[in-house]
Amino acid sequence: MMFAAHAFAASDPFDAIRRSIPAQLQQQHVASLAVAVAQDGHIVWEEGFGLADKEHRRAATAQTMYSLASISKPLTATALMTLVNAGKLDLDHPINDYLGNSPLVARIGDARDATVRRVANHSSGLPEHYQFFYANEPWRRPTADVIIQRYGQLMTPPGETFRYSNLGYGILDHVIARLAGKSFADVMHDAVFAPLGMQRSAVDTTAKRAALEAVRYGHDGQPIPPYQTDHDGASAIYASAHDMARFGMFQLKTHLPDQMAILPDALIDAMHQPTMDEGNGKSYGVGWEIGQQSGYEVISHDGDMPGVRTELRLIPAKHLVVVVLTNAEERLAPVVADQIMQALLPGWTPPPRSTSSTTPTFEPPAEWIGIWKGDVDTYQGTIPITLQVLPSGDIKVTLADQLTSLLNEARITKSGFLRGVTTGSLNIDDATRRPYILGFNLKLRDGQRLDGAITARADDDGVSPTHGLFPSVDGLPPPQRIQNRGFVLAQWAELSRQPMTTPLKDAP
Repeated sequence: MMFAAHAFAASDPFDAIRRSIPAQLQQQHVASLAVAVAQDGHIVWEEGFGLADKEHRRAATAQTMYSLASISKPLTATALMTLVNAGKLDLDHPINDYLGNSPLVARIGDARDATVRRVANHSSGLPEHYQFFYANEPWRRPTADVIIQRYGQLMTPPGETFRYSNLGYGILDHVIARLAGKSFADVMHDAVFAPLGMQRSAVDTTAKRAALEAVRYGHDGQPIPPYQTDHDGASAIYASAHDMARFGMFQLKTHLPDQMAILPDALIDAMHQPTMDEGNGKSYGVGWEIGQQSGYEVISHDGDMPGVRTELRLIPAKHLVVVVLTNAEERLAPVVADQIMQALLPGWTPPPRSTSSTTPTFEPPAEWIGIWKGDVDTYQGTIPITLQVLPSGDIKVTLADQLTSLLNEARITKSGFLRGVTTGSLNIDDATRRPYILGFNLKLRDGQRLDGAITARADDDGVSPTHGLFPSVDGLPPPQRIQNRGFVLAQWAELSRQPMTTPLKDAP
């Protein structure tokens, strides 16, 4: 049974949520929200709230196409598995077998161990990565081959650790297109959307679909200019809440009469099989996160990027699918998803939110204290780097002849990586688009060597350094401000411990 809007029985479990959503939209400064809930093979609630397009006063509905952000990943993974089903790809073969003349390069470990499965479960050794290219700025997305050449480098041994990487799913969409012999967008339409009856789903946005899509809005409530990424398989899919409920039912092996069986149940099970521990009580399979919450197994993914926050949750034991899509980067989507879970699942308790805003004092282990020298090896050359790890916990960073700076928010993770942020320049063209900071993700190996990623990060709001210096693009004015999330671009760094005749001491 599908409930129509404003036609609910008194016992409707969603009534209180429905009545609260308009106020929540206003409080969270979110333009619109669409929800769809399916249980036991039927959509039991789907509805839109607010305005998908404030400028044209277009209301949101369950059929409105929303930018999905990272819940694109399970859709991309489904297309990948159709190639497995067709015998064109093996999850446990090296992904380089399918990349032609643009292979991944191992800075550490063996590239042959970077299997398709490890790329899909974020354990291949690829670093954190994303790039956003806005229509009102002059920079455009490079080709897949260029992206792989610059950033397709394994910075931890394959299988060693979980590192969430949009780049990995950008590489997977490239593999899918190469093996299918057509564009990723066409593969998704032909292999997934059409056979599953997802009529309001597509890769990326076009002017022809503008009236069907939700406009993405920034923190200031203004429309965000259209943008692309260099990782379509991670982030570029649009779909309606209705379509995502249908997709969720397929993933729960509910065989709807108007859906084609594009995968056997065994391959769907393989997608949900946890194969990499995330280190936070959850695991990752092929395109899905798997965890336990309030006594229920939860197979899920969320999405978060400029003007987007989305939730897709499956509860196999209850044959339940919950979809919440919004067109603003605020926390409302997971909040409403938890409200729905509480209404349907006895004992459901939302996970606690972290309230700590302070960084604990960094106390370096003895084996880290000392002077370390080496290079950051970028796609445009090498940069000398020196780290001084002082007994006090201060870490001084010197890149080439740049000013020495402190590594802020320094910490060592449970998996042994030194992380923190500082100022400086990597001197790469891709990072000249806006101001950025440097992020560190270095691991101590054999007590004598540090290696890993140093990353240019431009993921905060700011003032564009190029404002007024270039003409409008595609009829849009030059940017008045930087959109949040510009890029995260990782390059390889390797340092060795320097011999010292006297122990390193802090300055008086």
